Amino acid sequence: MHVLVLNASYEPLQRVDLRHAIRMLVREVAVVEEAEEGRTIGRYPMPRVLRLVRYVAMRWRHGKRPPWSKRGVHLRDRGRCQYCGGRGHTIDHVVPQSRGGPDTWENTVLACGKCNNRKGNRTPAEAGLNLREPPRVPRWEELMHLS
Repeated sequence: MHVLVLNASYEPLQRVDLRHAIRMLVREVAVVEEAEEGRTIGRYPMPRVLRLVRYVAMRWRHGKRPPWSKRGVHLRDRGRCQYCGGRGHTIDHVVPQSRGGPDTWENTVLACGKCNNRKGNRTPAEAGLNLREPPRVPRWEELMHLS
């Protein structure tokens, strides 16, 4: 279970696991903003959303693009193959790595095994495949399951 952490200004910051959330409550750096009804952990209600007591400057997030990750591609593409729309399980490089295609947001998409095998070591155009959405750099909120 994950808990959403809001800044003191109610701006979403990150998701943390339940253990981390409880430690934040014990240290009194956060308060429960939303809890699961009727469930507690010790003296604390089971948190769904925490809010920090003090504002945290988020310079690390403004003006910077999220770092590329396989998990991030999966979240950005909402678990769907960008060729057929089915469930995606693999990361596909639009320009294959063997041709110098990098691990970047703009060059990777989620694909199902069938479409990934069909595409092989070719570009989508060479394989006769069309991308449902062009690959792009996601917003931070997409990577935190917030949008």
